[in-house]
Amino acid sequence: MRFFFDNNLAPKLAKSLHVLVEPDHQVVHLKDRFAANTPDETWMSALSRESNWVIISGDLQIRRNPLEVRVWKAAGHTTFFLKDRWIELPFWVQAWKFVKCFPQIIDIARTAKSGDSFFVTVNGKIS
Repeated sequence: MRFFFDNNLAPKLAKSLHVLVEPDHQVVHLKDRFAANTPDETWMSALSRESNWVIISGDLQIRRNPLEVRVWKAAGHTTFFLKDRWIELPFWVQAWKFVKCFPQIIDIARTAKSGDSFFVTVNGKIS
């Protein structure tokens, strides 16, 4: 599987996780594929033309913007939304929490249906 981290997460977090999960999986940050200021609907639309992407997003506002919701649903990718407070965590705390819960994210993504979405709390609970 391929995991795509949006701009709300640090590129070095994506690169670190990539090293930990390769060759079985790939972790890519938005900045690895698009300009940093690429609108959400643009990258979501572009990824919709590719398969096996799982989106990891720290942007809960996507769910409130009608255009982004339409593009996100049309893309059909499995998405994990990080609940409030993830983005506020210091980098190293965020990193160790991600390393701890990423195997569970992989397991859930493996069996998820196209378009499923999940929420990940700062304690690593996924619902």
